[in-house]
Amino acid sequence: MYYLSPTLFFPPVDQANHDGILAIGGDLSPERLRLAYQSGIFPWFEAGEPIMWWSPNPRMVLFLDELIVSKSMRNILNRNIFSVTFNQNFRDVISNCQNIERDGQNGTWITNDMIEAYCKLHESGIAKSVEVWQDKVLVGGLYGIDLGGVFCGESMFSKVSNASKTAFIALVNQLKKEDYKLLDCQVYNPHLESLGCREIDRTDFMEILKSK
Repeated sequence: MYYLSPTLFFPPVDQANHDGILAIGGDLSPERLRLAYQSGIFPWFEAGEPIMWWSPNPRMVLFLDELIVSKSMRNILNRNIFSVTFNQNFRDVISNCQNIERDGQNGTWITNDMIEAYCKLHESGIAKSVEVWQDKVLVGGLYGIDLGGVFCGESMFSKVSNASKTAFIALVNQLKKEDYKLLDCQVYNPHLESLGCREIDRTDFMEILKSK
């Protein structure tokens, strides 16, 4: 386990422990966050804990051509129940991701400090959001870090059924138009798997990240 100093530095990702934790400490400055994502690392911790930096192995990703859109979801998209925007309400999206109740989770890992840090990244054009609207009300969305060629998804929220899926599909379609290589989803969960995401070896992920 590496303890970060004020120096802007991360150890190689292959030094992460079995759980994927690479380092502890440091700060959430835009410069450190930018370096982290460019290095295949992301912060993940709860309020009251020190900042923990992760690089899990395996890594959950979506190769864009492998997106799965079910027949029922296609019907919903074709009915135009939702409208989608990009980068119009970043703070509202990340705040909803913080506050939404999730099955099997007590509280959130998105602290107030993280909100402010990622809003600064948004102002510099690195952190981006997708918003999903129904009757002019924000009902779903997601945000992440845009590295150019690779988009690192951070969190989604949904206030009505299928809103977060709509955001996810809209993002993937946009990334495909711009010839991105990969959507990074960080760690496994069955919902992501149902959308076509799969785990790959961290070494393979890092090669893609470096070649973007």
